[in-house]
Amino acid sequence: MLQSVSFPSAIKSINHRNGSVQSRTGLAAPSRPFALRNYSVITIKVPSMADSITEGTLQSWEKKVDDVVKTDDLVARIETDKVTVDIRAPQSGKITEQFGKEGETVLVGADFYKLDTAVTASDAAPKKEAPKEAPKESTPSSQSKQAPKQEAAPAPKQEAKSAEPPKKSESSSKSDQTTLSPAQNAARQSHRVKMTRIRQRISQRLIDAQTTYAMLTTFNEVDMSGLMALRTANNEEFSERHGTKLGFMSPFVKACTIALKEVPGVNAVIDDASKEIIYHDYVDISVAVATPKGLVVPVVRDCDTMSFAQIEKTLAGLAKKGRDDTLTIEEMTGGTFTISNGGVYGSLMGTPIINPPQSAILGMHAVNKRPVVVNDQIVIRPMMYIALTYDHRLIDGREAVTFLKRVKELIEDPQRMLLA
Repeated sequence: MLQSVSFPSAIKSINHRNGSVQSRTGLAAPSRPFALRNYSVITIKVPSMADSITEGTLQSWEKKVDDVVKTDDLVARIETDKVTVDIRAPQSGKITEQFGKEGETVLVGADFYKLDTAVTASDAAPKKEAPKEAPKESTPSSQSKQAPKQEAAPAPKQEAKSAEPPKKSESSSKSDQTTLSPAQNAARQSHRVKMTRIRQRISQRLIDAQTTYAMLTTFNEVDMSGLMALRTANNEEFSERHGTKLGFMSPFVKACTIALKEVPGVNAVIDDASKEIIYHDYVDISVAVATPKGLVVPVVRDCDTMSFAQIEKTLAGLAKKGRDDTLTIEEMTGGTFTISNGGVYGSLMGTPIINPPQSAILGMHAVNKRPVVVNDQIVIRPMMYIALTYDHRLIDGREAVTFLKRVKELIEDPQRMLLA
């Protein structure tokens, strides 16, 4: 049997305009807004960092939960297999939640952190620290109360005596002299460190280069007297005019640019997918830069249109970014040829490995004074060995030797670069 239930004051209507509740009987109900969803909190995703990058390692959180950030503030840093990417705040707000811990892998497009955009920097007032209580001074009465605790001090001496190990015999003490001391054992310990993504990428690319390319290296030596005389005569004026010093790298970049134009096969690459050869009509030279995380190769673009001063300034800027770990992916992508200068570390001679997908790499080495024959006379000259490693599938020996010899001629007589 159905029973009717009356709700004299419980039947209420909703004012959708302001979210308040009103009684249908006309009695004023307490005004209480609905628990609406907080639309000011947005979820920030892991941004896309490059076409070929799908994940990275969360290197560090630069901001913590409850921190208030402004637009473009640095929030976190993600390490990829190419560069370290700075993640910045898209707008002002307060970080309410973070997903992922430092050292963990994060995927592109995944939730990264939550940002309450309703909170601004002016809303976040600095918290006042509670005043620290001054240490209470000990009174005579309190010292007297603590006195009984000090009387029990002699007791541990008896325990120490009882815990004293028995004396060893002379034979056992002699045998113990052959064992290592704790300090010696500590010096022989090993520890493991996880490889960075950049180091993993470098390792994989080097293996790919050796398994894909038919690499061959040809050598030559360069008399650096002409270039060093040019630097000595013009370095001061060059520095005053351009604000940078004239080094060895810009002449070598310029010499390689001229030689690449004359021997275009060295500036080309094989497309294994289509079985075609791609000839580049421009020259973008990658320059190897050593960083604390590993070797990186930022690109100097359009070298054929640059002067010595422009090349030096570009190289200095890229080297600084490499050391500061602020290189972008765009600055690392591309390149048709690579120059590696192991001479800055004292390398006498070496065989550089090709930087895929390029087809050749030039290796510079240390400058050392050696006796050489000039005009049938034995003289002392500053000499440098140079090496060209090339993909023998594409570049024949004649082209490789012609290229390296042309670089040698331009460096030994820098004035030829003005005529090329």
